[in-house]
Amino acid sequence: MLENLIAQPADKILALMAAFKADPRDTKVDLGVGVYKDATGNTPVMRAVKEAERRIVADQTTKAYTGLAGDPAFGAAMRDLVLGDSVAAERVAAVATPGGTGAIRQALELIKMASPDATVWLSNPTWPNHPSIIRYLGMNMAEYRYFDSATRGVDFAGLIEDLGQIKSGDVVLIHGCCHNPTGANLRAEQIAEIITLMQTKGAIPFIDIAYQGFGDGLQEDAQITRQIASAFDNCLIAASCSKNFGIYRERTGILMGIAKDADQQKLTQQTLQFLNRQNYSFPPDHGARVVTTILNDPALRKDWEAELEETRNGMLVLRQQLADELRRLTNSDRFDFLAHHRGMFSLLGTSPDKVEKLRADHGIYMVGDSRMNIAGLNADTVPILAKAIVAAGI
Repeated sequence: MLENLIAQPADKILALMAAFKADPRDTKVDLGVGVYKDATGNTPVMRAVKEAERRIVADQTTKAYTGLAGDPAFGAAMRDLVLGDSVAAERVAAVATPGGTGAIRQALELIKMASPDATVWLSNPTWPNHPSIIRYLGMNMAEYRYFDSATRGVDFAGLIEDLGQIKSGDVVLIHGCCHNPTGANLRAEQIAEIITLMQTKGAIPFIDIAYQGFGDGLQEDAQITRQIASAFDNCLIAASCSKNFGIYRERTGILMGIAKDADQQKLTQQTLQFLNRQNYSFPPDHGARVVTTILNDPALRKDWEAELEETRNGMLVLRQQLADELRRLTNSDRFDFLAHHRGMFSLLGTSPDKVEKLRADHGIYMVGDSRMNIAGLNADTVPILAKAIVAAGI
Protein backbone atom coordinates (compact mmCIF):
# COMPACT_ATOMS: atom_id res chain seq x y z
CA MET A 1 0.00 0.00 0.00
CA LEU A 2 2.53 2.59 1.10
CA GLU A 3 4.54 2.15 -2.08
CA ASN A 4 1.65 3.79 -3.93
CA LEU A 5 2.08 7.11 -2.12
CA ILE A 6 3.19 10.11 -4.13
CA ALA A 7 5.62 12.60 -2.59
CA GLN A 8 3.92 15.89 -1.74
CA PRO A 9 5.44 19.30 -2.45
CA ALA A 10 7.74 20.50 0.32
CA ASP A 11 6.36 23.28 2.50
CA LYS A 12 8.14 26.43 1.31
CA ILE A 13 8.17 28.12 4.70
CA LEU A 14 9.55 25.05 6.48
CA ALA A 15 12.27 24.81 3.82
CA LEU A 16 13.02 28.50 4.35
CA MET A 17 13.34 27.91 8.09
CA ALA A 18 15.87 25.12 7.51
CA ALA A 19 17.90 27.27 5.11
CA PHE A 20 17.95 30.16 7.58
CA LYS A 21 19.10 27.92 10.40
CA ALA A 22 21.97 26.61 8.28
CA ASP A 23 23.12 30.07 7.19
CA PRO A 24 26.30 31.00 9.17
CA ARG A 25 26.07 34.77 8.57
CA ASP A 26 25.68 36.91 11.71
CA THR A 27 23.70 39.53 9.77
CA LYS A 28 21.03 37.13 8.47
CA VAL A 29 17.41 38.22 9.00
CA ASP A 30 14.39 35.88 9.16
CA LEU A 31 11.30 37.52 7.67
CA GLY A 32 9.70 34.30 6.45
CA VAL A 33 8.01 32.50 9.33
CA GLY A 34 4.56 33.92 10.12
CA VAL A 35 5.02 34.10 13.87
CA TYR A 36 5.19 37.26 15.97
CA LYS A 37 8.61 37.96 17.46
CA ASP A 38 9.70 40.70 19.84
CA ALA A 39 12.87 42.80 19.50
CA THR A 40 14.99 39.94 20.88
CA GLY A 41 13.64 37.42 18.36
CA ASN A 42 11.52 35.64 20.95
CA THR A 43 7.81 34.82 20.75
CA PRO A 44 6.85 35.72 24.33
CA VAL A 45 4.12 34.29 26.51
CA MET A 46 1.79 37.17 27.30
CA ARG A 47 1.43 38.23 30.93
CA ALA A 48 -2.31 37.56 31.02
CA VAL A 49 -1.77 34.12 29.47
CA LYS A 50 0.74 33.18 32.17
CA GLU A 51 -1.66 34.28 34.92
CA ALA A 52 -4.64 32.53 33.33
CA GLU A 53 -2.64 29.32 33.05
CA ARG A 54 -1.55 29.62 36.69
CA ARG A 55 -5.19 29.87 37.76
CA ILE A 56 -6.26 26.99 35.53
CA VAL A 57 -3.56 24.69 36.87
CA ALA A 58 -4.44 25.62 40.45
CA ASP A 59 -8.21 25.34 40.12
CA GLN A 60 -8.89 22.70 37.45
CA THR A 61 -10.25 19.47 38.91
CA THR A 62 -10.78 17.39 35.75
CA LYS A 63 -9.50 16.79 32.25
CA ALA A 64 -12.77 15.28 31.05
CA TYR A 65 -14.16 16.27 27.64
CA THR A 66 -16.02 19.57 27.50
CA GLY A 67 -18.31 18.58 24.60
CA LEU A 68 -18.20 18.33 20.81
CA ALA A 69 -18.48 22.11 20.44
CA GLY A 70 -15.97 22.83 23.20
CA ASP A 71 -16.78 24.90 26.29
CA PRO A 72 -19.86 27.07 25.59
CA ALA A 73 -18.21 29.88 27.58
CA PHE A 74 -15.41 30.00 24.99
CA GLY A 75 -17.94 30.30 22.19
CA ALA A 76 -19.75 33.11 23.97
CA ALA A 77 -16.53 35.00 24.77
CA MET A 78 -15.25 34.75 21.20
CA ARG A 79 -18.62 35.69 19.73
CA ASP A 80 -18.51 38.87 21.79
CA LEU A 81 -14.87 39.59 20.87
CA VAL A 82 -15.37 39.14 17.13
CA LEU A 83 -18.98 40.14 16.55
CA GLY A 84 -19.87 42.40 19.47
CA ASP A 85 -23.58 43.17 19.20
CA SER A 86 -23.64 43.20 15.38
CA VAL A 87 -25.54 39.89 15.22
CA ALA A 88 -28.06 38.46 17.67
CA ALA A 89 -26.49 35.71 19.78
CA GLU A 90 -29.31 33.26 19.04
CA ARG A 91 -28.38 33.31 15.35
CA VAL A 92 -24.77 32.20 15.94
CA ALA A 93 -23.69 28.56 15.94
CA ALA A 94 -20.12 27.98 17.13
CA VAL A 95 -17.58 25.21 17.69
CA ALA A 96 -14.06 25.29 19.05
CA THR A 97 -11.42 24.06 16.58
CA PRO A 98 -7.71 23.20 16.54
CA GLY A 99 -6.53 26.66 15.54
CA GLY A 100 -7.75 28.93 12.78
CA THR A 101 -6.75 26.31 10.22
CA GLY A 102 -9.11 23.83 11.85
CA ALA A 103 -11.90 26.41 11.65
CA ILE A 104 -11.22 26.98 7.95
CA ARG A 105 -11.20 23.25 7.27
CA GLN A 106 -14.48 22.74 9.10
CA ALA A 107 -16.07 25.68 7.27
CA LEU A 108 -15.07 24.24 3.91
CA GLU A 109 -16.41 20.83 4.96
CA LEU A 110 -19.70 22.53 5.87
CA ILE A 111 -19.85 24.30 2.51
CA LYS A 112 -19.20 21.02 0.72
CA MET A 113 -22.03 19.35 2.65
CA ALA A 114 -24.54 22.15 2.21
CA SER A 115 -23.70 23.27 -1.32
CA PRO A 116 -21.36 20.84 -3.10
CA ASP A 117 -21.49 22.72 -6.42
CA ALA A 118 -20.60 26.09 -4.91
CA THR A 119 -17.44 27.84 -6.03
CA VAL A 120 -15.23 29.29 -3.30
CA TRP A 121 -13.69 32.60 -4.38
CA LEU A 122 -10.28 33.56 -2.97
CA SER A 123 -8.30 36.77 -3.18
CA ASN A 124 -5.20 36.63 -5.37
CA PRO A 125 -2.92 36.33 -3.50
CA THR A 126 -4.16 34.70 -0.31
CA TRP A 127 -2.82 32.50 2.50
CA PRO A 128 -1.53 29.33 0.74
CA ASN A 129 -3.49 26.98 3.00
CA HIS A 130 -6.79 28.35 1.63
CA PRO A 131 -6.38 26.96 -1.91
CA SER A 132 -4.48 23.91 -0.64
CA ILE A 133 -7.35 22.70 1.53
CA ILE A 134 -9.95 23.52 -1.13
CA ARG A 135 -8.06 21.48 -3.73
CA TYR A 136 -7.63 18.60 -1.29
CA LEU A 137 -11.38 18.55 -0.68
CA GLY A 138 -12.04 18.58 -4.44
CA MET A 139 -14.12 21.76 -4.31
CA ASN A 140 -14.66 24.37 -7.01
CA MET A 141 -12.38 27.37 -6.64
CA ALA A 142 -11.88 30.72 -8.38
CA GLU A 143 -9.83 33.85 -7.69
CA TYR A 144 -10.54 37.55 -7.61
CA ARG A 145 -7.86 40.17 -8.12
CA TYR A 146 -6.71 41.84 -4.93
CA PHE A 147 -3.15 43.20 -4.95
CA ASP A 148 -2.02 46.03 -7.20
CA SER A 149 1.69 45.44 -7.81
CA ALA A 150 2.16 49.04 -8.93
CA THR A 151 0.68 50.80 -5.88
CA ARG A 152 1.12 47.86 -3.44
CA GLY A 153 -2.47 48.54 -2.41
CA VAL A 154 -5.79 46.90 -3.21
CA ASP A 155 -6.75 46.53 -6.87
CA PHE A 156 -10.35 47.36 -6.09
CA ALA A 157 -11.49 47.85 -9.69
CA GLY A 158 -10.13 44.41 -10.59
CA LEU A 159 -11.69 42.92 -7.48
CA ILE A 160 -15.15 44.25 -8.33
CA GLU A 161 -14.85 43.17 -11.96
CA ASP A 162 -13.91 39.61 -10.98
CA LEU A 163 -16.56 39.29 -8.27
CA GLY A 164 -19.08 40.37 -10.88
CA GLN A 165 -18.79 36.78 -12.14
CA ILE A 166 -19.94 35.11 -8.90
CA LYS A 167 -23.14 33.08 -9.00
CA SER A 168 -25.91 32.53 -6.51
CA GLY A 169 -24.72 30.18 -3.77
CA ASP A 170 -21.03 30.86 -4.36
CA VAL A 171 -18.86 31.61 -1.33
CA VAL A 172 -16.48 34.58 -1.16
CA LEU A 173 -13.60 34.31 1.32
CA ILE A 174 -12.58 37.70 2.73
CA HIS A 175 -9.74 38.45 5.15
CA GLY A 176 -11.27 40.18 8.18
CA CYS A 177 -8.21 42.38 8.76
CA CYS A 178 -4.44 42.45 8.21
CA HIS A 179 -4.56 40.71 4.82
CA ASN A 180 -2.12 37.81 4.54
CA PRO A 181 0.20 38.03 2.63
CA THR A 182 -0.14 41.58 1.31
CA GLY A 183 -0.84 43.74 4.39
CA ALA A 184 -3.18 45.83 2.19
CA ASN A 185 -6.67 46.16 3.66
CA LEU A 186 -10.07 47.03 2.28
CA ARG A 187 -11.77 50.21 3.51
CA ALA A 188 -15.26 50.30 5.02
CA GLU A 189 -16.76 51.97 1.94
CA GLN A 190 -15.19 49.31 -0.30
CA ILE A 191 -16.63 46.56 1.88
CA ALA A 192 -20.04 48.23 1.56
CA GLU A 193 -19.77 47.99 -2.23
CA ILE A 194 -18.70 44.33 -2.00
CA ILE A 195 -21.66 43.60 0.28
CA THR A 196 -24.10 45.16 -2.19
CA LEU A 197 -22.61 43.14 -5.04
CA MET A 198 -22.74 39.88 -3.09
CA GLN A 199 -26.31 40.51 -1.97
CA THR A 200 -27.34 41.16 -5.56
CA LYS A 201 -25.65 37.97 -6.71
CA GLY A 202 -26.86 35.81 -3.82
CA ALA A 203 -23.36 34.88 -2.63
CA ILE A 204 -22.32 33.83 0.90
CA PRO A 205 -19.48 35.52 2.83
CA PHE A 206 -16.77 33.50 4.56
CA ILE A 207 -14.46 35.58 6.76
CA ASP A 208 -11.02 34.52 7.95
CA ILE A 209 -10.00 36.77 10.85
CA ALA A 210 -6.64 35.66 12.20
CA TYR A 211 -5.03 38.93 13.34
CA GLN A 212 -7.65 40.88 15.30
CA GLY A 213 -5.81 43.51 17.33
CA PHE A 214 -2.67 43.51 15.16
CA GLY A 215 -3.83 46.19 12.71
CA ASP A 216 -5.68 49.31 13.81
CA GLY A 217 -6.94 48.10 17.19
CA LEU A 218 -9.05 45.34 18.71
CA GLN A 219 -12.42 46.91 17.91
CA GLU A 220 -11.31 48.56 14.66
CA ASP A 221 -10.02 45.26 13.28
CA ALA A 222 -13.43 43.65 13.85
CA GLN A 223 -15.25 46.31 11.84
CA ILE A 224 -15.19 44.54 8.47
CA THR A 225 -16.33 41.24 9.99
CA ARG A 226 -19.18 42.92 11.84
CA GLN A 227 -20.13 44.98 8.80
CA ILE A 228 -20.43 41.86 6.65
CA ALA A 229 -21.99 39.57 9.25
CA SER A 230 -24.80 42.01 9.98
CA ALA A 231 -25.71 42.29 6.29
CA PHE A 232 -26.38 38.62 5.45
CA ASP A 233 -28.73 35.86 6.56
CA ASN A 234 -25.83 33.41 6.40
CA CYS A 235 -22.13 33.96 7.04
CA LEU A 236 -19.18 31.80 8.11
CA ILE A 237 -16.39 33.17 10.30
CA ALA A 238 -13.12 31.40 11.11
CA ALA A 239 -11.21 33.09 13.95
CA SER A 240 -7.78 32.31 15.36
CA CYS A 241 -6.39 33.02 18.84
CA SER A 242 -2.82 32.12 17.90
CA LYS A 243 -1.60 35.63 17.18
CA ASN A 244 -3.51 38.02 19.42
CA PHE A 245 -3.14 35.75 22.47
CA GLY A 246 0.27 34.41 21.41
CA ILE A 247 -0.78 30.78 21.96
CA TYR A 248 0.33 29.32 18.64
CA ARG A 249 1.15 25.85 19.95
CA GLU A 250 -2.15 25.52 21.84
CA ARG A 251 -4.03 25.44 18.49
CA THR A 252 -7.00 27.55 19.54
CA GLY A 253 -9.63 28.67 17.06
CA ILE A 254 -13.35 28.90 16.53
CA LEU A 255 -15.78 28.52 13.65
CA MET A 256 -18.97 30.55 13.81
CA GLY A 257 -21.90 30.02 11.47
CA ILE A 258 -24.48 32.80 11.34
CA ALA A 259 -27.94 31.47 10.57
CA LYS A 260 -31.11 33.21 9.41
CA ASP A 261 -33.16 32.28 12.46
CA ALA A 262 -33.21 30.08 15.57
CA ASP A 263 -34.31 26.92 13.73
CA GLN A 264 -31.54 27.28 11.17
CA GLN A 265 -29.06 28.01 13.96
CA LYS A 266 -30.01 24.78 15.72
CA LEU A 267 -29.43 22.74 12.55
CA THR A 268 -26.14 24.53 11.87
CA GLN A 269 -24.93 23.91 15.43
CA GLN A 270 -25.78 20.22 15.17
CA THR A 271 -23.96 19.95 11.84
CA LEU A 272 -20.84 21.72 13.12
CA GLN A 273 -20.70 19.36 16.09
CA PHE A 274 -21.11 16.40 13.71
CA LEU A 275 -18.15 17.64 11.66
CA ASN A 276 -16.04 18.00 14.80
CA ARG A 277 -16.90 14.42 15.69
CA GLN A 278 -15.84 13.13 12.27
CA ASN A 279 -12.56 15.01 12.09
CA TYR A 280 -11.14 14.99 15.62
CA SER A 281 -14.01 14.22 17.96
CA PHE A 282 -13.65 16.70 20.85
CA PRO A 283 -11.67 19.91 20.29
CA PRO A 284 -8.67 20.83 22.48
CA ASP A 285 -9.55 22.84 25.57
CA HIS A 286 -6.46 24.31 27.23
CA GLY A 287 -5.97 27.27 24.89
CA ALA A 288 -9.69 27.91 24.74
CA ARG A 289 -9.88 27.91 28.55
CA VAL A 290 -6.97 30.38 28.71
CA VAL A 291 -8.77 32.71 26.29
CA THR A 292 -12.05 32.39 28.16
CA THR A 293 -10.38 33.10 31.50
CA ILE A 294 -8.78 36.26 30.11
CA LEU A 295 -11.83 37.60 28.31
CA ASN A 296 -14.14 37.03 31.28
CA ASP A 297 -11.87 38.59 33.92
CA PRO A 298 -11.80 42.42 33.76
CA ALA A 299 -8.28 42.77 35.18
CA LEU A 300 -6.77 40.07 32.98
CA ARG A 301 -8.56 41.41 29.93
CA LYS A 302 -7.28 44.92 30.58
CA ASP A 303 -3.70 43.66 30.87
CA TRP A 304 -4.07 41.50 27.74
CA GLU A 305 -5.45 44.41 25.73
CA ALA A 306 -2.60 46.64 26.94
CA GLU A 307 0.07 44.12 25.91
CA LEU A 308 -1.67 43.50 22.58
CA GLU A 309 -1.65 47.24 21.97
CA GLU A 310 2.08 47.36 22.75
CA THR A 311 2.61 44.61 20.19
CA ARG A 312 0.53 46.40 17.56
CA ASN A 313 2.26 49.72 18.09
CA GLY A 314 5.66 48.05 17.97
CA MET A 315 4.93 46.72 14.48
CA LEU A 316 3.66 50.13 13.36
CA VAL A 317 6.91 51.71 14.56
CA LEU A 318 8.94 49.14 12.60
CA ARG A 319 6.85 49.80 9.50
CA GLN A 320 7.43 53.53 9.74
CA GLN A 321 11.16 53.10 10.43
CA LEU A 322 11.57 50.89 7.37
CA ALA A 323 9.58 53.23 5.13
CA ASP A 324 11.58 56.23 6.38
CA GLU A 325 14.93 54.49 5.88
CA LEU A 326 14.01 53.44 2.35
CA ARG A 327 12.85 56.96 1.57
CA ARG A 328 16.21 58.27 2.84
CA LEU A 329 18.21 55.77 0.80
CA THR A 330 16.22 56.12 -2.42
CA ASN A 331 15.07 59.74 -2.17
CA SER A 332 11.71 58.33 -3.26
CA ASP A 333 8.30 57.68 -1.71
CA ARG A 334 7.76 54.41 -3.55
CA PHE A 335 8.14 52.38 -0.33
CA ASP A 336 5.75 54.49 1.74
CA PHE A 337 3.16 51.73 1.30
CA LEU A 338 4.99 49.80 4.02
CA ALA A 339 3.81 52.34 6.60
CA HIS A 340 0.23 52.12 5.31
CA HIS A 341 -0.03 48.32 5.38
CA ARG A 342 -1.31 46.67 8.56
CA GLY A 343 -0.62 43.47 10.45
CA MET A 344 2.43 41.24 10.48
CA PHE A 345 2.97 41.06 6.73
CA SER A 346 3.71 43.19 3.71
CA LEU A 347 4.17 42.11 0.12
CA LEU A 348 7.10 43.89 -1.51
CA GLY A 349 5.70 43.06 -4.92
CA THR A 350 8.98 41.97 -6.47
CA SER A 351 10.12 38.92 -8.43
CA PRO A 352 11.27 35.57 -7.00
CA ASP A 353 14.68 36.23 -8.57
CA LYS A 354 15.14 39.37 -6.50
CA VAL A 355 13.89 37.58 -3.38
CA GLU A 356 16.57 34.97 -4.02
CA LYS A 357 19.13 37.75 -4.49
CA LEU A 358 18.17 39.15 -1.09
CA ARG A 359 18.81 35.73 0.44
CA ALA A 360 22.00 34.86 -1.43
CA ASP A 361 23.72 38.24 -1.24
CA HIS A 362 22.41 39.69 2.01
CA GLY A 363 21.02 36.86 4.18
CA ILE A 364 17.49 38.26 4.02
CA TYR A 365 15.00 35.39 4.17
CA MET A 366 11.43 35.88 2.96
CA VAL A 367 8.87 33.79 1.09
CA GLY A 368 9.35 33.64 -2.69
CA ASP A 369 6.31 35.79 -3.42
CA SER A 370 8.10 38.59 -1.47
CA ARG A 371 5.93 38.38 1.64
CA MET A 372 7.92 39.58 4.62
CA ASN A 373 7.09 39.33 8.30
CA ILE A 374 7.46 42.83 9.73
CA ALA A 375 7.53 41.35 13.24
CA GLY A 376 10.79 39.63 12.30
CA LEU A 377 12.53 43.02 12.31
CA ASN A 378 14.00 45.16 15.08
CA ALA A 379 15.66 48.56 15.23
CA ASP A 380 19.06 47.04 14.35
CA THR A 381 17.90 44.99 11.36
CA VAL A 382 15.70 47.64 9.72
CA PRO A 383 18.75 49.42 8.19
CA ILE A 384 20.18 46.06 7.06
CA LEU A 385 16.96 45.19 5.25
CA ALA A 386 16.60 48.65 3.71
CA LYS A 387 20.14 48.58 2.28
CA ALA A 388 19.57 45.07 0.93
CA ILE A 389 16.33 46.08 -0.79
CA VAL A 390 18.06 48.97 -2.52
CA ALA A 391 21.10 46.87 -3.45
CA ALA A 392 18.87 44.18 -4.96
CA GLY A 393 17.27 46.78 -7.21
CA ILE A 394 13.74 46.31 -5.87
